[in-house]
Amino acid sequence: MYQHLETAQNPENLKRIVVDPVSRVEGHGKVTLLLDENNTVKQARLHIVEFRGFERFIQGRPYWELPVMVQRLCGICPVSHHLAAAKAIDQLVGVDPENLPVTADKLRRLLHFGQVLQSHALHFFHLSSPDLLFGFESEINKRNIIAVLEQYPDIGLQGIKLRKYGQEVIRMISGKRIHGSGAIAGGMNKALTPSERDYLLKDIDQIITWSADAVTLIKKVHGSNLPYYDDFATIRTNYLGLIKADGALELYHGGLRAKTRNGDSIIDHIDYCQYNAYIHEEVRSWTYMKFPYLLSLGKEHGWYRVGPLARVNNCDFIGTPLAEAERQTFKAHSGEAMVHSTLAFHWARLIEVLHCAESIKDLLHDPEVMGSNLVAQGEKRYEGIGVIEAPRGTLFHHYQVDDNNIVVKANLIVSTTSNNMAMNESVRQVAAEYLSGRELTEPLLNNLEVAIRAYDPCLSCATHAAGKMPLQVELRGPDEALISTLSRHGNGVIERS
Repeated sequence: MYQHLETAQNPENLKRIVVDPVSRVEGHGKVTLLLDENNTVKQARLHIVEFRGFERFIQGRPYWELPVMVQRLCGICPVSHHLAAAKAIDQLVGVDPENLPVTADKLRRLLHFGQVLQSHALHFFHLSSPDLLFGFESEINKRNIIAVLEQYPDIGLQGIKLRKYGQEVIRMISGKRIHGSGAIAGGMNKALTPSERDYLLKDIDQIITWSADAVTLIKKVHGSNLPYYDDFATIRTNYLGLIKADGALELYHGGLRAKTRNGDSIIDHIDYCQYNAYIHEEVRSWTYMKFPYLLSLGKEHGWYRVGPLARVNNCDFIGTPLAEAERQTFKAHSGEAMVHSTLAFHWARLIEVLHCAESIKDLLHDPEVMGSNLVAQGEKRYEGIGVIEAPRGTLFHHYQVDDNNIVVKANLIVSTTSNNMAMNESVRQVAAEYLSGRELTEPLLNNLEVAIRAYDPCLSCATHAAGKMPLQVELRGPDEALISTLSRHGNGVIERS
């Protein structure tokens, strides 16, 4: 489903243009523009219009159900929620990361590398490559993976096979490609068999080659029109993510590092269990997504970006050789301490694909991943916090339980939530720079979606409600005629009409 354009007048006599829905992203959102009589953009906003409410759903459930339950937040990044929840409930049974059995730790890492690989491949090849290969304002029937397969069959097939391999890694460890199981409190529920390891080893060298080819492709895309690709939707921001103690890129477990737009340190390798002392969240009335910010910088200046661009910007090096060589090329590209180009998210994303492929090979050759000691135990606790680098960025799961091991409180800060302010700013930049004063057409409005898609948002994961959720129920007769309407407003007031 593609853009639906809707024009209406508001009380200030500004035209209202709605792009609804934003296409080729996970979840449902829309963009609204307010324009004056000269088509000058006066306001641009990204609205998240769906609501999931998992923070409420999981209250009242026993903690051991959470790693399986929270996967249903999403069909694209279920493993990320699965592992973040598992890391949190590890703490509920008194098992800290350093006490997790080494085999369980490495199986979780292998599972996570498969998840990041398949998710990044899906996003780049299926959702974003049509814009990059055919142009942002190309014909609407070209903006899909089928058109890519027809015109660039090698690229399209490599993308499909990269994703398939990542899903096979997930299947070997968790039993299913989507919504499997694997991680439990204190470890893992299944060992990797020799036949499963050999099955994954069979294709890994080809996967590494294709991953390197994907990085070469995105470098060509960026090099084809440098000013445009470097400036489009670009904003200068702070960056947040996990990091290893030695400064290496880390996707599974590390400390929180944040840097300014100039590359100066804000926090460095902070224990993520203390995240509440550094990150707060703001609520706004026109969206179901919150706006996180770094407390030390305040609401106005403390917002930040997460995800591949943040991770590759923040790390001092990448621990696999091919990806590290590409990181150095990437960092040298901008001539600044930090790479700020929003479209560079794609470049960083594919560097991470290469890193994941290299890391999967290393783990498959590691004898410790084949061990049988899978579960540790400790003393019961009442609070657990699990943080992981999901494909889209830093993901927080925070639970509290009672004496009966029932969840009484939950807070999730999903990656896309942290990018909320940045996505809105990028939309404003594109609207002001490329749309303002022009006759708006469907291909031109796709520029707004290109900016949003660069962040690879998962809108269904990121929604959250504060107070009473607005709700409208309509009763209609057999002829579709409206009989009555029952509305609950955001302030909790119920109105019948």
